[in-house]
Amino acid sequence: MPDTAELERALSGLADRIATLRDDPDPGAMLRELDAAEELVRKALSELARSRRRRDGGSQREQKLLRQVFRALPIPVIIMDTGGTVRRINNETTRLLGSPAGYLIGRAFPLLVDVTARAAFRQRFAAVLHGDDSASFQTRLAHQGRAHTVRLVLSRLRMPGEPQEMIAGVVLPTEVQLPEPAVQTGVPDDAAVLAAARRHELLSRLTGLLLDEESLREPVALLRAARLLAAETADWVIADVARDGGLVRSVVIGPSDQPVGRLQRTVEEAPPALAPVVEQVMTTQSGVVHEMLADDSLLGGDVLQAMRAGSLLSVPIRADDEARGVLTLVRLRDRPPFGLADLGLMEEIGLHLGLAMRAQQGFQRRAQAADTLQTGVLPRTLPEIPGFEIAAVYHPGSGMRAIGGEFYDVFPVKNGWGFVIGSAAGRGEEAAAVTAMVRNGLRVLSVWEDDPGEALRKVSDALVAQNTGLFVMAAAGFVRGRKVRLASAGHHPAALIQPGGDVRFSEGGGVPLGFEEGSVPATEELTLSAGETLVLYSDGLVGSQSPAGDNYGEQRLTEALARCAGQPPGAVVKAIEEDHRAFCGSHAVDEITVLTLRRSR
Repeated sequence: MPDTAELERALSGLADRIATLRDDPDPGAMLRELDAAEELVRKALSELARSRRRRDGGSQREQKLLRQVFRALPIPVIIMDTGGTVRRINNETTRLLGSPAGYLIGRAFPLLVDVTARAAFRQRFAAVLHGDDSASFQTRLAHQGRAHTVRLVLSRLRMPGEPQEMIAGVVLPTEVQLPEPAVQTGVPDDAAVLAAARRHELLSRLTGLLLDEESLREPVALLRAARLLAAETADWVIADVARDGGLVRSVVIGPSDQPVGRLQRTVEEAPPALAPVVEQVMTTQSGVVHEMLADDSLLGGDVLQAMRAGSLLSVPIRADDEARGVLTLVRLRDRPPFGLADLGLMEEIGLHLGLAMRAQQGFQRRAQAADTLQTGVLPRTLPEIPGFEIAAVYHPGSGMRAIGGEFYDVFPVKNGWGFVIGSAAGRGEEAAAVTAMVRNGLRVLSVWEDDPGEALRKVSDALVAQNTGLFVMAAAGFVRGRKVRLASAGHHPAALIQPGGDVRFSEGGGVPLGFEEGSVPATEELTLSAGETLVLYSDGLVGSQSPAGDNYGEQRLTEALARCAGQPPGAVVKAIEEDHRAFCGSHAVDEITVLTLRRSR
C-alpha cells in the first residue's frame, strides 16, 4: 500500500499527462489516464481510512482510560450539564447516596439538596456557570432516608464529545446522619412537626371517609380515598384492584388544573399487568418509593414521561395477608419528591383501604342475601278477598338499618282469609331467615288452626326450639265474613278508621314470638262495618325520627289516618307514605311496612 508521499508523486504525474492531452487529444490515451485517475483515488481513500482508524483508536483508548480513572476516584464526583441535570456519577457517589448510577443519571441534582439549602445551591451554581471558575461551600444532601452534611466544590469543565460546558461537583463529606430514632434535644424542628401533623390529619380524614355509612353500602370507598389523596398529596392517583385472578384498573385521577383527558384515558385503558412497579408490589406485598425516577417504563410504555413524573410511590392494598390491589401515586417534576415518611403513611393507608374493601364486600354479600330472603317473604301480588279491599306497601328504608326483617302476607285459611305483619328484632340475612320461618310456619299451621293466636303460639315455640336467639313482633288475623279474629305477639295495636273520621286502636300487646316457650299472644275479635278500614303498621313507621330527633309516633299517625276517612286502602297507604316522607325528609329511616283492609260491603 503506497504512503502519502507516493500518492502525491503519482497525482503530480497524472496532472502533467492530462496537460499534454489537452494540446493533442487522443481518445485512447484519455481513457487510459482516466483509469489511472480512478485507481489513484481508490488508493487515496484507503490510506485516509487507515489514518482515521489509527487516530480514532488512540482517542478511544484514551477515553476508556479516563472513564476508568473517573469511576475509581475515591471521592464522590458528579458531572452536570448547565441545567443542573446529572450526566455522570462515579462509584463513590453511588455509595454515598445509596442509589445506582442509572437511578440518578438524567435527573435534576438540586432535588438531592435539602429543601432549605436549594436556593443557596442554585445561586452558587449560577455564579460558576456565568463566570466564576469554582465555588466551595457547605450544604446538605438528602436521599434514600439519609442526610449528608458535605462541602461541595463546583467547577466548570469541557468534556470531549460534549458540545457545551459541564459543571463538575466534588463532594467532600463532613458529616453523615443515618435514620435513627430521634433524640429529643431542645426545640423540635417546626417543619418536621408540621409535616407529621399533616400526615396525621390526612390519615384521620381518610379513616372517617372509609367509616362513612355510604362507603360500606356502595363501592365508593376507593374512589373517595383516591380523590382525597389527589387533592392533598399527589398529582396522579392510580388504583388497581384484584378481581377474578387478575388486576383491573379501577381508579385513575389526574391533576385537576391541567388538560389531561386523553392521557388519563390512556392510563385507564393500560393493563396493570404491563406496569412493572404494580407487578412488583403485588408480588412482594411491599411498598416502593422512587424519589427520582430513573425508569420511565415503571407504569408501562412512556406513561410517566407523558405525565412529566418526577417521583413515584406504590403500595399494596391489603387486608391482613390478603392482597386486594395496588395504590400508585405520582408527583410531577416541579414538586418535592416522595420520601420514606410518605411511603410509611401510604402503606398504612393501603392497609386501611384493604380493610374497608373487605368490610364493604362482606356488607354487600349480606345485603344481597337479605334482599333475596326478603323477596321470598313478601307476596308478589295481593289476593282478592270477597267483601274487602286490600293494599300494602313495604319500603326497605335507607342507612345501615335498611337490612332488616320486616314482612307481611295475605293467604287463605280454613273458611276464610288470613293476614300477618311483623318484624324480627335483628338485621341482616339471619333476621330475614327467621321472618321467612314465621311466615311459612303460619301459612302451614293456618290450614289446621281456627284461631290465629294458637297458630302464633306454635310458631313461637318452634322459634324457641330452634334457638335462633331472635324474637319476632307480629300481628295476625283471620277474616271470616265481617269478623276479624286478631292476635298480637308484642306488636303495635292495629288502627281502625271509621267512616266519620274517628280512629281507634286495638289492644295489641302480647309476648313476642320466640321470647319464651308457652307464651300466649293477646287476642281479640273485631267486627268491621262497611267503610271501616283496618290499618296495621310496623315499628319502622312509628319509631322513625325527623332530622331534629323527634319520633313519628302513633299520635301523628292518628292525625294522618283521620284525614283518610272514606278513602280506599290504596289512598290510605299513599297518604301515610307522603306524611312520613314530609316528616323525615332526607333523614335515614328504617324499614316501613303498612297493610290495610277495608270492608267494602
